[in-house]
Amino acid sequence: MSGDLKLNMIMGAGLATALAIMGVRIGADMIYHTEKPEKPGYLIEVAEVAEGGEAAGPEILPDWGTVLATADLAAGEAQFKKCTSCHQVTDANGTGPGLNGIVGRPTAGHAGFAYSDAMKAHAAPAPNWTYDELYHFLGAPGKWVKGTKMAFAGIKKPEDRVNLIAWLKTHGSAGYAVPAPDPARQPGAATTAAPAAGEAAPAAAPAAAPAAH
Repeated sequence: MSGDLKLNMIMGAGLATALAIMGVRIGADMIYHTEKPEKPGYLIEVAEVAEGGEAAGPEILPDWGTVLATADLAAGEAQFKKCTSCHQVTDANGTGPGLNGIVGRPTAGHAGFAYSDAMKAHAAPAPNWTYDELYHFLGAPGKWVKGTKMAFAGIKKPEDRVNLIAWLKTHGSAGYAVPAPDPARQPGAATTAAPAAGEAAPAAAPAAAPAAH
Protein backbone atom coordinates (compact mmCIF):
# COMPACT_ATOMS: atom_id res chain seq x y z
CA MET A 1 0.00 0.00 0.00
CA SER A 2 2.76 2.41 0.95
CA GLY A 3 4.55 1.54 -2.32
CA ASP A 4 1.51 2.50 -4.37
CA LEU A 5 1.18 5.77 -2.45
CA LYS A 6 4.82 6.59 -3.09
CA LEU A 7 4.43 5.86 -6.81
CA ASN A 8 1.34 8.06 -6.98
CA MET A 9 3.23 10.88 -5.27
CA ILE A 10 6.09 10.60 -7.80
CA MET A 11 3.70 10.61 -10.75
CA GLY A 12 1.76 13.55 -9.29
CA ALA A 13 4.96 15.52 -8.80
CA GLY A 14 6.01 14.82 -12.41
CA LEU A 15 2.61 15.90 -13.74
CA ALA A 16 2.71 19.09 -11.66
CA THR A 17 6.18 19.90 -13.00
CA ALA A 18 5.04 19.38 -16.61
CA LEU A 19 2.00 21.60 -16.08
CA ALA A 20 4.19 24.30 -14.52
CA ILE A 21 6.58 24.25 -17.50
CA MET A 22 3.68 24.52 -19.96
CA GLY A 23 2.22 27.41 -17.98
CA VAL A 24 5.52 29.28 -18.04
CA ARG A 25 5.86 28.81 -21.83
CA ILE A 26 2.28 29.97 -22.51
CA GLY A 27 2.76 33.00 -20.27
CA ALA A 28 6.02 33.91 -21.98
CA ASP A 29 4.41 33.67 -25.41
CA MET A 30 1.60 35.99 -24.31
CA ILE A 31 3.99 38.54 -22.85
CA TYR A 32 6.60 38.55 -25.62
CA HIS A 33 4.38 37.79 -28.65
CA THR A 34 5.40 39.75 -31.78
CA GLU A 35 3.52 40.12 -35.04
CA LYS A 36 5.26 39.10 -38.25
CA PRO A 37 5.74 42.18 -40.49
CA GLU A 38 3.70 42.27 -43.70
CA LYS A 39 6.81 43.14 -45.69
CA PRO A 40 10.46 42.31 -44.93
CA GLY A 41 12.26 45.16 -43.23
CA TYR A 42 15.21 44.99 -45.59
CA LEU A 43 13.58 44.42 -48.96
CA ILE A 44 15.99 45.77 -51.57
CA GLU A 45 15.25 45.98 -55.27
CA VAL A 46 18.20 45.00 -57.42
CA ALA A 47 18.88 45.75 -61.05
CA GLU A 48 18.00 43.06 -63.56
CA VAL A 49 21.00 41.09 -64.72
CA ALA A 50 21.60 40.20 -68.34
CA GLU A 51 22.52 36.69 -69.43
CA GLY A 52 26.23 37.57 -69.45
CA GLY A 53 26.09 38.45 -65.75
CA GLU A 54 26.12 42.24 -66.21
CA ALA A 55 23.36 44.60 -65.13
CA ALA A 56 20.87 45.23 -67.93
CA GLY A 57 21.11 48.68 -69.49
CA PRO A 58 18.32 50.90 -70.84
CA GLU A 59 15.80 48.95 -72.88
CA ILE A 60 15.80 49.71 -76.61
CA LEU A 61 12.25 50.22 -77.88
CA PRO A 62 11.38 48.33 -81.07
CA ASP A 63 11.33 50.05 -84.43
CA TRP A 64 7.70 49.24 -85.10
CA GLY A 65 7.90 50.33 -88.71
CA THR A 66 10.33 47.47 -89.26
CA VAL A 67 9.56 44.71 -86.75
CA LEU A 68 5.81 44.43 -87.34
CA ALA A 69 6.35 43.46 -90.96
CA THR A 70 8.62 40.58 -89.99
CA ALA A 71 6.93 39.47 -86.75
CA ASP A 72 6.12 35.77 -86.28
CA LEU A 73 2.34 35.70 -85.89
CA ALA A 74 2.25 32.00 -85.02
CA ALA A 75 4.73 32.64 -82.22
CA GLY A 76 2.59 35.57 -81.07
CA GLU A 77 -0.48 33.35 -80.91
CA ALA A 78 1.52 30.85 -78.85
CA GLN A 79 2.45 33.65 -76.44
CA PHE A 80 -1.22 34.55 -76.07
CA LYS A 81 -1.86 31.16 -74.49
CA LYS A 82 -0.33 32.66 -71.34
CA CYS A 83 -3.21 35.15 -71.29
CA THR A 84 -6.21 32.91 -71.99
CA SER A 85 -7.06 32.28 -68.34
CA CYS A 86 -8.16 35.93 -68.10
CA HIS A 87 -8.58 37.30 -71.64
CA GLN A 88 -10.25 36.56 -74.97
CA VAL A 89 -9.60 38.26 -78.31
CA THR A 90 -13.28 39.20 -78.53
CA ASP A 91 -15.37 42.00 -77.06
CA ALA A 92 -16.45 39.75 -74.18
CA ASN A 93 -15.06 40.51 -70.75
CA GLY A 94 -13.85 37.82 -68.37
CA THR A 95 -11.45 38.14 -65.47
CA GLY A 96 -9.76 40.69 -67.73
CA PRO A 97 -11.23 42.89 -70.45
CA GLY A 98 -11.85 41.55 -73.95
CA LEU A 99 -8.87 42.27 -76.20
CA ASN A 100 -10.50 42.68 -79.59
CA GLY A 101 -9.05 45.91 -81.00
CA ILE A 102 -6.68 46.39 -78.05
CA VAL A 103 -3.85 47.83 -80.19
CA GLY A 104 -4.63 51.54 -80.33
CA ARG A 105 -7.68 51.29 -78.06
CA PRO A 106 -8.26 53.89 -75.31
CA THR A 107 -6.67 52.89 -72.01
CA ALA A 108 -9.18 51.63 -69.43
CA GLY A 109 -11.91 52.28 -71.97
CA HIS A 110 -13.44 48.91 -72.81
CA ALA A 111 -17.16 48.92 -72.13
CA GLY A 112 -18.47 46.89 -69.20
CA PHE A 113 -15.16 46.15 -67.50
CA ALA A 114 -14.42 47.37 -63.95
CA TYR A 115 -10.87 48.70 -64.21
CA SER A 116 -8.71 49.29 -61.17
CA ASP A 117 -8.21 52.86 -59.96
CA ALA A 118 -4.54 52.49 -60.91
CA MET A 119 -5.39 51.71 -64.53
CA LYS A 120 -7.91 54.55 -64.70
CA ALA A 121 -5.26 56.94 -63.41
CA HIS A 122 -2.75 55.58 -65.91
CA ALA A 123 -5.06 56.64 -68.73
CA ALA A 124 -4.12 60.28 -68.08
CA PRO A 125 -0.42 60.01 -69.11
CA ALA A 126 -1.11 57.13 -71.51
CA PRO A 127 -4.56 57.63 -73.08
CA ASN A 128 -4.16 54.87 -75.69
CA TRP A 129 -2.62 51.42 -75.98
CA THR A 130 0.08 52.42 -78.42
CA TYR A 131 2.70 49.92 -79.55
CA ASP A 132 5.19 51.29 -77.02
CA GLU A 133 2.66 51.29 -74.21
CA LEU A 134 1.68 47.67 -74.81
CA TYR A 135 5.35 46.70 -75.08
CA HIS A 136 6.16 48.23 -71.69
CA PHE A 137 3.04 46.88 -69.98
CA LEU A 138 3.44 43.34 -71.26
CA GLY A 139 7.03 43.30 -70.03
CA ALA A 140 6.03 43.86 -66.38
CA PRO A 141 2.40 44.89 -65.76
CA GLY A 142 2.81 45.40 -62.02
CA LYS A 143 5.84 47.66 -62.47
CA TRP A 144 4.52 49.69 -65.39
CA VAL A 145 1.10 50.32 -63.78
CA LYS A 146 1.62 50.05 -60.05
CA GLY A 147 -1.59 48.86 -58.39
CA THR A 148 -3.06 47.15 -61.47
CA LYS A 149 -5.27 44.14 -60.80
CA MET A 150 -3.47 42.20 -63.52
CA ALA A 151 -1.49 39.54 -61.63
CA PHE A 152 0.88 38.50 -64.41
CA ALA A 153 4.66 38.44 -64.15
CA GLY A 154 5.14 39.66 -67.70
CA ILE A 155 6.85 38.53 -70.90
CA LYS A 156 10.56 39.25 -70.63
CA LYS A 157 11.90 38.56 -74.13
CA PRO A 158 11.45 41.55 -76.46
CA GLU A 159 10.83 39.37 -79.53
CA ASP A 160 8.03 37.52 -77.70
CA ARG A 161 6.32 40.80 -76.88
CA VAL A 162 6.70 42.06 -80.45
CA ASN A 163 5.22 38.84 -81.86
CA LEU A 164 2.30 38.98 -79.43
CA ILE A 165 1.52 42.63 -80.21
CA ALA A 166 1.70 41.91 -83.95
CA TRP A 167 -0.73 39.00 -83.50
CA LEU A 168 -3.11 41.07 -81.35
CA LYS A 169 -3.12 43.75 -84.05
CA THR A 170 -4.69 41.26 -86.46
CA HIS A 171 -7.71 41.03 -84.15
CA GLY A 172 -9.71 44.21 -84.57
CA SER A 173 -6.80 46.65 -84.93
CA ALA A 174 -5.91 46.26 -88.59
CA GLY A 175 -6.74 49.93 -89.17
CA TYR A 176 -4.29 51.16 -86.55
CA ALA A 177 -1.45 52.81 -88.44
CA VAL A 178 2.08 51.44 -88.49
CA PRO A 179 4.69 54.18 -88.10
CA ALA A 180 7.43 54.66 -90.65
CA PRO A 181 10.77 52.99 -89.89
CA ASP A 182 12.73 55.00 -87.34
CA PRO A 183 16.53 55.00 -87.84
CA ALA A 184 16.97 56.12 -84.21
CA ARG A 185 15.54 52.78 -83.05
CA GLN A 186 17.48 50.52 -85.35
CA PRO A 187 20.53 48.49 -84.28
CA GLY A 188 23.61 50.60 -83.80
CA ALA A 189 21.72 53.82 -83.09
CA ALA A 190 22.34 55.69 -79.84
CA THR A 191 20.03 54.37 -77.13
CA THR A 192 17.96 56.38 -74.73
CA ALA A 193 16.56 55.21 -71.42
CA ALA A 194 12.99 53.98 -71.40
CA PRO A 195 10.57 56.21 -69.40
CA ALA A 196 9.97 55.34 -65.77
CA ALA A 197 7.12 52.97 -64.99
CA GLY A 198 3.77 54.68 -65.30
CA GLU A 199 4.99 57.46 -67.62
CA ALA A 200 3.90 57.89 -71.20
CA ALA A 201 6.19 56.94 -74.04
CA PRO A 202 8.73 59.62 -75.08
CA ALA A 203 7.36 62.38 -77.26
CA ALA A 204 9.85 61.46 -79.98
CA ALA A 205 8.34 57.97 -80.34
CA PRO A 206 6.46 57.41 -83.59
CA ALA A 207 2.79 58.15 -83.04
CA ALA A 208 -0.27 57.08 -84.94
CA ALA A 209 -3.88 58.07 -84.54
CA PRO A 210 -5.74 55.26 -82.77
CA ALA A 211 -8.42 53.40 -84.61
CA ALA A 212 -11.95 53.75 -83.29
CA HIS A 213 -12.43 50.81 -80.89
